[in-house]
Amino acid sequence: MRAVIADTGPLYAAVDIDDQYHERSQAELQRINTENLIILVPFPVYLETYNLLLYRLGTEQAISFARQCIGAVHFVNPSQEQYMAAVEKAASFSDQRITICDAVTAVLSEELKLPVWTYDFHFDLMLAQVWR
Repeated sequence: MRAVIADTGPLYAAVDIDDQYHERSQAELQRINTENLIILVPFPVYLETYNLLLYRLGTEQAISFARQCIGAVHFVNPSQEQYMAAVEKAASFSDQRITICDAVTAVLSEELKLPVWTYDFHFDLMLAQVWR
């Protein structure tokens, strides 16, 4: 499968025109389309992005994002075992603030052997493959 696993940063930046990564995210979306890559979105990332949009940009932007994702991306629902692996991954970096959302995305990346589309340096620390 030719795909990338999306993290919250690029998804949020694609919507927020004032985000420092907005133009980069837009360019990368074009590249994803040109390369016919599938965007996999873990449900925790979908929910985290929605929440950020809701609290930073308002209900209209959050709902618009939620609607646009359906049909445009493929969702991944992590298993209980993947969440447990994510907790252990986060715990192994006790000097960092790695969220379970990020850790489970890294676990999915490892298991699916797919890169993460992210701007978060924590994925490099977790030795996840990052799409660049």
